[in-house]
Amino acid sequence: MTTSMAEILAAHPLVAGLSGDGVALLVGCAKNVVFAPGDLLIIEGAPADTFYLVRRGHVAIEVHAPGRGGIVIETVGPGAVVGWSWLVPPYQWTFDARATDDVGAIAIDGACLRAKALSDPAFGYALLTKVSTELLARLQATRLRLLDLYADRDER
Repeated sequence: MTTSMAEILAAHPLVAGLSGDGVALLVGCAKNVVFAPGDLLIIEGAPADTFYLVRRGHVAIEVHAPGRGGIVIETVGPGAVVGWSWLVPPYQWTFDARATDDVGAIAIDGACLRAKALSDPAFGYALLTKVSTELLARLQATRLRLLDLYADRDER
């Protein structure tokens, strides 16, 4: 039994709860992709035209530090979203994202999705609400990691 792209998308946490029409709009912008360990999904400075819904495997989010190269700031796995820069101008990646093992994901064309969101404001609002919720969760997790990193060492 094969699973349709709509079923795969509807099962992802970012998409779960969107209307059937909303999922159908996403399907038109989506495709299955795979990455081998070490492959780059996203390259800092490149145009941000695609984001990824991770289905299996893990992806390291890296930032470049002068004299140190890439530093992993977060590793995400199944159910995560990789890449937000497709959503806001200038649509350029500000980090690298690298597969740490075999990764299966759904690639979503950002320009396609932005156009659909503009043409269907209800869909655009629902999508933006989902994305904002996910971004807030990521921001909160980052805040907790920073608190832990900079906590008074004597308190440990």
